[in-house]
Amino acid sequence: MVTKNHDVGSDMNAGVMVDVDLAILGQPEERFCEYEAQIREEYGWVPDNIFAQKRAAILDRFSTRERIYSTDWFHKKYEERARRNLEMSIRNLKRLFS
Repeated sequence: MVTKNHDVGSDMNAGVMVDVDLAILGQPEERFCEYEAQIREEYGWVPDNIFAQKRAAILDRFSTRERIYSTDWFHKKYEERARRNLEMSIRNLKRLFS
């Protein structure tokens, strides 16, 4: 359930679970783009402009966090790359509905 809303509070075990779930955000650009394409395919029934707006909003919630990853290990390993990936994806999505 904790990976559904990504709110870990002070539970370190939940923090590890959520960080593992979000590790994809910090992968190399090629893998992240592949993941984003898989998400789009999963929601292929949603019109492009609606998908783009909703997906951008979801990704924006992660990008505006003070820290995407709650554990120090994931933060050090993935935070910087995740922020670049999120910025790129949000920018691309906004082109579809602006």
